[in-house]
Amino acid sequence: MNLPQIRIGDKISKIPIIQGGMGIGVSLSRLASTVANFGGIGVISGVQIGFREPDFETNCSQANERALAKEIRTARELSPNGILGVNLMAAINNYKEMVKVAVNEKIDLIISGAGLPSELPSLVKGSNTKIAPIVSSGKAAAVITKLWKKRYDYLPDLIIVEGPKAGGHLGFSLKELSSKTLPSLKSIVIEVMNAIKPFEEESGKQIPIIAAGGIFDGNDIKNMLDIGAQGVQIGTRFVATHECDASNEFKNAYVNSNEEEIDIVLSPVGMPGQAIINPFMRRIKESHEKVNKCYRCLTPCNPASTPYCISKALINAVQGDVDNGLIFIGRNGFRINKIVSVKELIDELLDF
Repeated sequence: MNLPQIRIGDKISKIPIIQGGMGIGVSLSRLASTVANFGGIGVISGVQIGFREPDFETNCSQANERALAKEIRTARELSPNGILGVNLMAAINNYKEMVKVAVNEKIDLIISGAGLPSELPSLVKGSNTKIAPIVSSGKAAAVITKLWKKRYDYLPDLIIVEGPKAGGHLGFSLKELSSKTLPSLKSIVIEVMNAIKPFEEESGKQIPIIAAGGIFDGNDIKNMLDIGAQGVQIGTRFVATHECDASNEFKNAYVNSNEEEIDIVLSPVGMPGQAIINPFMRRIKESHEKVNKCYRCLTPCNPASTPYCISKALINAVQGDVDNGLIFIGRNGFRINKIVSVKELIDELLDF
């Protein structure tokens, strides 16, 4: 089977699959290195990655920076020749410091969304680290590409196009997500390809487009490749693998989910996201939780008015307290019915 490959600088993936970065603690060194060893691009989520560090409660930023370095080093030891990336939300308070750590550790790729990573090219200058913004429209793709080109003479090394069926924070408004005319991933991918075509023609450089959000099986991958995407990013399917870094309780929440309980929630930072409506989310809908400790993780969050602490909710869930935590999931997550190995999953995904 002749599969397209994704080029990251001088490295080329064997298969056109990027494993999505999922936090807090869902995709760390174990999952990322395993995916990389099987020819995909493995991605560590940097959001609140230091939650297991002993000083996380008192020294959150430095705990996160230290833990990110540890996870990258561990992943590289486990996958010395694989392609490894880090997902860093542009909205985190210590964004620049976390990028610096990733660059110092010689990460291959930084993927950045949940905000406009306008300064990212300057933060990787002089390194071999490649960068990719996450966008959800042709307009957003054109804006970030034009900004990087004008300000830094730098074009994205690839672009992740995320549709409305993705898990976690989404690049759409609540109004858009409730609309019956919400665009399909296919239409957004085509829109983005058209938006960046002038930049490619002017520079003579191809910018790989990666489709993400709701990719579930080989047919979905084939459909995206057929319209011109160079690859796909998949998060939800990799949660239900033995190598995923989350607890078994977290993985089983995916296996046991049903279509009716996967819905849009409004996160404390004002961004809509897709999650399982579990006892925690039903409780939050009725009344806010008192926030006793603020980790200052995300720029827009106000502890005085937030309905709950998103860090605490995500940490509870990933550690196994799924009834008292936030469980982000893609729209098609209910279709998962068992936990498999990464190898089994990749073999299944490429059977088309």
